[in-house]
Amino acid sequence: MDFRDSPAEAAFRARLKAWLAENAGKFPTSGDEYWHKQGEWHQALYQAGFFGLSWPKRFGGQELPPVYDVILDEELAIAGAPARPSLGYLAIGLGHHGSAELQQRFLPGMINGSERWCQGFSEPGAGSDLASLTTRAELDGDEYVIHGHKIWTSYSDIADWCLVLARTDSDVPRHKGISGFIVDMHQPGVEQRPLKMINGVSAEFGQVVFDGARVPAANMVGKPGEGWKLAMTVVSHEREPSTLGFSARYGKLVRQLAKKAAADGAAVPDDLRWAAVQAEMLRLHVRRRLSEQLDGLVHGPDGSLDKLLMTWVEQSVGHAALAVTGTRDPEMLHAYLYSRAQSVMGGTSQIQKNIIAGRILGLPAS
Repeated sequence: MDFRDSPAEAAFRARLKAWLAENAGKFPTSGDEYWHKQGEWHQALYQAGFFGLSWPKRFGGQELPPVYDVILDEELAIAGAPARPSLGYLAIGLGHHGSAELQQRFLPGMINGSERWCQGFSEPGAGSDLASLTTRAELDGDEYVIHGHKIWTSYSDIADWCLVLARTDSDVPRHKGISGFIVDMHQPGVEQRPLKMINGVSAEFGQVVFDGARVPAANMVGKPGEGWKLAMTVVSHEREPSTLGFSARYGKLVRQLAKKAAADGAAVPDDLRWAAVQAEMLRLHVRRRLSEQLDGLVHGPDGSLDKLLMTWVEQSVGHAALAVTGTRDPEMLHAYLYSRAQSVMGGTSQIQKNIIAGRILGLPAS
């Protein structure tokens, strides 16, 4: 397979490189400042023509082939720029399950960055076992009233809207009693509680308590009880490295570590050798996924395979960072500490293995 750029792709890449050379250094790439500035970064990318590349034109996208998102992710990593804001899985969920009215109202602002979003799925007692969630939504006239507690909610402190899963029927099997809602975060009955991570960052995740928050019934995504289908669409894309963004950044970090080890005159640790193999494996795997996507193949539970691979690679790279620099380099220590969460975020590795066993391999439940 020929992965070289076409003339149009090469022209796009050149324009992107030139823009990044002037603008990438204006935005932080880590720490609380990165999270606080991510909205500005999103809008800067969009206004320059580098965000929403493969999304429909009627919502503000450009309807380009997904290979352009790959070029964007590659060049962001090479330039040391912040990553592309991660919103695609929410846009896909709304695009697949939301009414035409909801799509036209909310997708343009989601894509152009004028409205900020978060995802209210996980709860203190319902993380990977999402079907056990207890947040409830009760119909009151033409509104639903929401009570519950969400956790590990990315960008919750700056979000304008939240895609919330809540239980609307307790008398049916638990997967069938869940509905999805678009909830205004700027209203009474919504309380933000920041979470401080082990690496010191406090602006990435938060807890959100809903205590009587109200949402118009028209803001339900899909029909009552269809929240589980919405959730599966969202998490299947959240778990799938459908672009090369992750692998490009892992590969760059491995190369940085190799240069560091060579400069120190130390032997290359086995952890770094293994991380190099893992990063290259993921790069090739994602290229195959891209090829399948360009051929029109849609992945479902295969996203769990991708999530496991990403977990293994990120944690291998994190171990390599610790092996090469120890705790002397704050950036590398941050990479190691953050990698530990990969086996929990987005669904634990144990849950991914269960999905692979049951839905891909067809093995019976024990």
